[in-house]
Amino acid sequence: MDAKRERHIAIRRAIKNHSVSSQEELKNILEKEGLEFAQATLSRDIKELKIVKYPDVNGTYIYTFHGENNYSSELNNPVDEKELSVRATSSLEFSNNLAVLKTRPGYAMGIASDIDSLASEEILGTIAGDDTILLIPREGISRKAVIDVLQVIIPNLSYKL
Repeated sequence: MDAKRERHIAIRRAIKNHSVSSQEELKNILEKEGLEFAQATLSRDIKELKIVKYPDVNGTYIYTFHGENNYSSELNNPVDEKELSVRATSSLEFSNNLAVLKTRPGYAMGIASDIDSLASEEILGTIAGDDTILLIPREGISRKAVIDVLQVIIPNLSYKL
């Protein structure tokens, strides 16, 4: 994975898992993960990823993704999407060059959308049902590369080779 792609995935993960209210705060989180880059690079990344500031439940403006508000409609609390995707997936299994990811009922489309947007170099596309996702890796992409990128998106993913 190239540095820019790795940085973009880390930025998305940081914003989904933390209430980040400034570029400096975001940069500090990413530096703790071992990423090094200039402030100007972070500004460009924020623009490319269409990250905007949105008020949280306390009225503090935090980073989120354009078109999202990171809140559960039922609880009006920030959604920890990383934890949600971990709890929502049950297994990954391969058949030749294709992979099938099992999820809890109703979660497949949301997780497939994350995979499509975050793993476009490794995954050509996904097809999602209610509780199953078919992953189609790009030509020449190994199972290990698929697992590696999915584990960035879905930590603690269990899989069968």
